[in-house]
Amino acid sequence: MEISRPSNYRAAEVEKFFDEFGMREWDRLLETPVDEVSLFVHTQTLRKYVQPNWYILEIGAGAGRFTQVLSQLKTKILVGDISQVQLDLNRAHARQFNFYDSVESWQHVDICEMDQFAAEQFDGVVAYGGPFSYVLDQRDLAMEECLRVLKPQGILLLSVMSLWGTVHRQLNGVLETPIEINQKIIETGDISPETFPGRGNTMHLFRAGELKAWLEQFNVGILQMSASNGLSVGWQEWLEEIKDDPEKWGELLKMELEACAEECSLNMGTHILAVAQKN
Repeated sequence: MEISRPSNYRAAEVEKFFDEFGMREWDRLLETPVDEVSLFVHTQTLRKYVQPNWYILEIGAGAGRFTQVLSQLKTKILVGDISQVQLDLNRAHARQFNFYDSVESWQHVDICEMDQFAAEQFDGVVAYGGPFSYVLDQRDLAMEECLRVLKPQGILLLSVMSLWGTVHRQLNGVLETPIEINQKIIETGDISPETFPGRGNTMHLFRAGELKAWLEQFNVGILQMSASNGLSVGWQEWLEEIKDDPEKWGELLKMELEACAEECSLNMGTHILAVAQKN
């Protein structure tokens, strides 16, 4: 007889983390040039696929960086997040940056339990920044919920934390981690009490092939996959100078957008993006 194991997803801990993370969630995509590249690639993906007048569920919306972009795309947005602090920040930024009228409501919600939303309610679901990473072994349930609330042919835009991309960017810290712990994380992709005792902010780090195979299990059409950055990782100090040259900075962004979409580059960035259509 198969014995069910308790889930390693701890919603209360994720909520507490983002409550305490606070305003840093708004600032994090502008902290370094590499983060700004990630913001650019995520934003361009929204601009490519999201249509005006769509009704969007932004789940794990955080403090509102992408809510602002969705407003600029003339959509109607329902903002959802597991953290009430992040919802309050999102609402405050909506007032401050004039996207308040684009948001229908702000709702405290877990991506794994979206019973308050009707089936086939939304034209698009945006799950940027890693909601599917934070739910660990409950990701199938989270995906089923996202697909349930999508209309037929609706679009799901998501990003997850990248295993090799994180190693790429944080190599010095990775190599300072005890080898036995590091090996468990590389093997499982999980940062959890089971693999890294005492370390907070649990998550699953995806390989690109793993993400693709997982999405295919749900019979969705995969329209695009991309890294979030790659060429720029490791060049932070030099890129501070490049940012002052609009021509060079624009050329970097253009190259990043193309390079990140190459199959051989999907594991290069800190996140992996995917766009899937409900069949």
